[in-house]
Amino acid sequence: MQMVPCRSYSSSPVFHFRLPPPSISAYVLLLLGFSAVFFICSQRQIPDVDNKVFFSETSPAILEDQLWDSPSTLRYHPCVRPTHKYEVANTWDRYITVRSNGGLNQMRTGISDIVAVARIMNATLVIPQLDKRSFWQDSSTFADIFDEPHFIRSLRGDVRVVGHLPKELESAPRARKHFSSWASASYYEDLAQRIWKEYQVIHVPKSDSRLANNDLPIDIQKLRCRTLYNALRFSSPIEELGKKLVERLRSHGRYIALHLRYEKDMLSFTGCTYGLNEAETEELRIMRENTNHWKLKKINSTEQRNEGSCPLTPKEVGIFLQSLGYLSSIWIYIAAGEIFGGQTYLEDLRFRFPNLVFKDTIATSEELNKFASHATQSAALDYIISVESDLFVPSYTGNMARAVEGHRRFLGHRPTISPDRKGLVVLFDKIDKGELKEGPKLSQLITQMHKLRKGAPRKRYGSLPGMKGRNRLRTEESFYENPFPECICGNGKTVHNI
Repeated sequence: MQMVPCRSYSSSPVFHFRLPPPSISAYVLLLLGFSAVFFICSQRQIPDVDNKVFFSETSPAILEDQLWDSPSTLRYHPCVRPTHKYEVANTWDRYITVRSNGGLNQMRTGISDIVAVARIMNATLVIPQLDKRSFWQDSSTFADIFDEPHFIRSLRGDVRVVGHLPKELESAPRARKHFSSWASASYYEDLAQRIWKEYQVIHVPKSDSRLANNDLPIDIQKLRCRTLYNALRFSSPIEELGKKLVERLRSHGRYIALHLRYEKDMLSFTGCTYGLNEAETEELRIMRENTNHWKLKKINSTEQRNEGSCPLTPKEVGIFLQSLGYLSSIWIYIAAGEIFGGQTYLEDLRFRFPNLVFKDTIATSEELNKFASHATQSAALDYIISVESDLFVPSYTGNMARAVEGHRRFLGHRPTISPDRKGLVVLFDKIDKGELKEGPKLSQLITQMHKLRKGAPRKRYGSLPGMKGRNRLRTEESFYENPFPECICGNGKTVHNI
């Protein structure tokens, strides 16, 4: 019997022709043949429909939600308005001048601390001078990086801020004071009672980490957030280009901002040489030996890596992101300076994720020219792109990583994945030894390992167990890494205990 092709019969034309009188057996054979054709056609179509519905649409959609959705489901939101006990700042005839040290984010958090210190000490703050002697050798002024008029205007009810000392005080004696690290409000209140009796001006050589993370008055904590997330707005050229670059990345869909801290200064500082050749290892050692303010000169690279104290390599980052389920077609923005080893160490990451871009990939040379010799301004572009990204992933926990994570928490706990470097090293070493292969098993292990490392709402961590004295303050989680609960509220309430 001749088989007929499967088709939709609802639209087929009807033909009338005369058949000879069939026998009963012919009818039976005809019925069996028709049934067989119908069964075959049905079986061909059912798997196609099932695959399309349950694998091509539903499952990837669910996976996408897990990969990109914000971990916050409790509607947390910023809450930085002063309490009813907060008083408007007075005009004080005593002044604090400060030199803000470090890179961009070290300066930003340091300035936020000094604003709060000026409030506690009832002082007028002079616009900070920026560090021009650090590793970055950047000559940028405050107004080059930040919107100075906005800064002064935004803090009007909190602290009086001026551009310069009054002329009559320019040559007046100043109290040069190194404020204590992680100091309490009472420390500054006591200091104010003593120092203002003799001086009208205090000069502070360093601004970073001048305030404790915890146990400060709630209005001081909120002021720190108002300063960092509102008053310290970037200058117009930086803001405008940053916004353009975000829009260009968004034109391709979702993007990941990867803070790939695989730069010469960081590898040298941490003593991490895994995967480098002898010449590169020696180059990093010499740099560490010749950097005076880096106290630790001899470092065991293997011990550093096993403790999770090394930045992930570009190859390790590629394995990490792929194992979590991110597709090779996703766009990844590298928020970093020059990668050590250049394209050599980026090859594997680029092979896994071809849409790997830097500032000079998505911006024109004309747009970047004005920032070419100003590393701090260039870092501000990275900061904007990282805060606005669909996912932020830092390969190492430094000032930039902490600042961006804190800002993203403040803005609604935008997804941030902090790699468990110590745990990942164990898995990567097994891959190197041939004991584990990339695939479903590795993916399951890495996904489970990071189930609770996606930036979900939580209270700030306290000091590590067993730490005593001032050393315990160093081990507390940074206020700027997680300003919850003082600056983040949920369900209309603020939780004050930590």
